[in-house]
Amino acid sequence: MTDITTLLDRDDTDAVRARLADRREGDARERKDLLRALRSAAEDDPAAVGRVADAVVPYLTDPDRAVRLSTAKVFVAVAERCPERVVPVREALAERLADEDEFYYVRARAAEALGYAAVADPAAVASPELLADLRIGLAFDDREVREKLAKALEHVALGDPDRLRHRVADLAEHLDDDAETVRYHLLAALVVVGCVDPERLTDARPALVARLDDESPYVRGRAAEALGLLTRADDPEETEDGAGGIEDGAGAAIGTVPGVADDLRAAARVEEADGDATRFVADRVRFALASAADVDAGLVQESDADPGPEPEGVFGDDAPEDDACGDDAAVGTVEGVRATSEAAVTAIRRPNETRCPHCGTDVPDTAPICPVCGSPR
Repeated sequence: MTDITTLLDRDDTDAVRARLADRREGDARERKDLLRALRSAAEDDPAAVGRVADAVVPYLTDPDRAVRLSTAKVFVAVAERCPERVVPVREALAERLADEDEFYYVRARAAEALGYAAVADPAAVASPELLADLRIGLAFDDREVREKLAKALEHVALGDPDRLRHRVADLAEHLDDDAETVRYHLLAALVVVGCVDPERLTDARPALVARLDDESPYVRGRAAEALGLLTRADDPEETEDGAGGIEDGAGAAIGTVPGVADDLRAAARVEEADGDATRFVADRVRFALASAADVDAGLVQESDADPGPEPEGVFGDDAPEDDACGDDAAVGTVEGVRATSEAAVTAIRRPNETRCPHCGTDVPDTAPICPVCGSPR
């Protein structure tokens, strides 16, 4: 029997659909193998798998939760590179996310796929119901789930910042999450909102200030970036909705949000004292100080300290030309967040852990099996 990968290579969508329909009533192991092959194919050619996305949807309600999880991963693999292909099946994914009885990893992967799709078509995907499910889900006990939900919210913001304008206070409540990636994704979402409507960040100011002392340089950097945008709340010409500069030294902006400049001075001192002023955080603190206008932007100098190994592709030669890690002009812009976020998250992930290929859980190198799904390393 011809395998499904070969059928996809031949662009024989009718045969692929028939194979998917035939296997639905088969052995659970066979269904999982089929879906894993489909996921592998999606990583190589997501458009080809996307063309039969509707035929994969029935597997989202399979009685076996491992099959449902494998199905959700297929949609993530497609959505990551061809998000428009997932938009037509958004309702099926939203149902998995909203089902409180569903296995939480299935819900997390459904949210991840929807987040990617929201970048492609925010009007169709980012409904009020979906946003409510993502926000409420941030209270989940499981860290892996919260990470995926926060990531989806960042993608919603990148697709259309307006979708989160009225959710700033809700997101700020979770900026003290114990997962570094959750804090990072939520701050990235707030920065995107602040790029087009900085005044909306006013309600988040206390939470943003608290993150200036975060243990993560990537979290500190995004917090400083958001505060830099907040100083422009009185000057719409400084946002991405307008053009031009601050007319009178930004005194009005700082007066509107008292103490921002002092908070940024404190952040600058922290960077110097810690000796870990990577380009990512230092550039954003300088951006925030420059936004305040009456503060010497030279307060934060390039650190002579060794910040440790820099992950390939984050600050190295492989970084995109508009990477805000090293391009001050990109800081404080939606495109700057879009260009640097994936690399920042890659750098955040702990070096002594790898992701389980079956459920996505972080597994320590010393663990022989995944603690969640039991799969061997």
